[in-house]
Amino acid sequence: MTYRMALSTIGKRESPLWQIIEHLQRRGSATIKELEELLGVTTTAVRQHLNTLQAEGYIERRSVHAGVGRPYHAYFTTAKVQELFACHCDDLALTLLEEVFHLEGEARTSELLDRVGTRLAGKYASAVRGSLLRERVDELARALNGNGILADALFADSEVIALRTYNCPFHELAQEHREICEMDRGMLEKVLGSDVHLSQCMLEGHAGCTFIVQRNGGKYGANGHGAVV
Repeated sequence: MTYRMALSTIGKRESPLWQIIEHLQRRGSATIKELEELLGVTTTAVRQHLNTLQAEGYIERRSVHAGVGRPYHAYFTTAKVQELFACHCDDLALTLLEEVFHLEGEARTSELLDRVGTRLAGKYASAVRGSLLRERVDELARALNGNGILADALFADSEVIALRTYNCPFHELAQEHREICEMDRGMLEKVLGSDVHLSQCMLEGHAGCTFIVQRNGGKYGANGHGAVV
């Protein structure tokens, strides 16, 4: 199936199929009952949507054993779902990056990726205007979602601030060159104006990438605003 055909099957982001995909990406799994509540439709309608997504290979049904009691069935996304979020320029980008490594060496390539990260940071700078770090992380999460990157701002307690993403537009490229992950982390630092640490990565088998944002308040974001705690 081509990307264009995949989009015609899934529909717009507001469609029930997209809502199911995004919910599973964020939550990891869901039962039919949970999806009924999410969509506000009947069991029959949910099953029809799930059958479509299963037929295209984007989701799968598994039996879940949770402590005492009978196992139940839940739905999970497959690796193929990353195709829906990819920028679809990976072949060209990978070839270009390989040539840069060959011609310029690792140091120059890292410098180039840092410059790319700076340009990406500028793309999000206008959407991140808050003076408080929590505000900035929340604003950035909303901006990422607006650009097709599923993201949540997480505030576990008064000390920990994190940004979690559930898909990667450079997934295939990052599989070949983990320097892309470093570029992404650096981009977040530039936007937020604070140190950022990648604590979990989907390339290592996690459901998403978790970036821990440090409360240092001493840097400035891409728009010139300081990240004040």
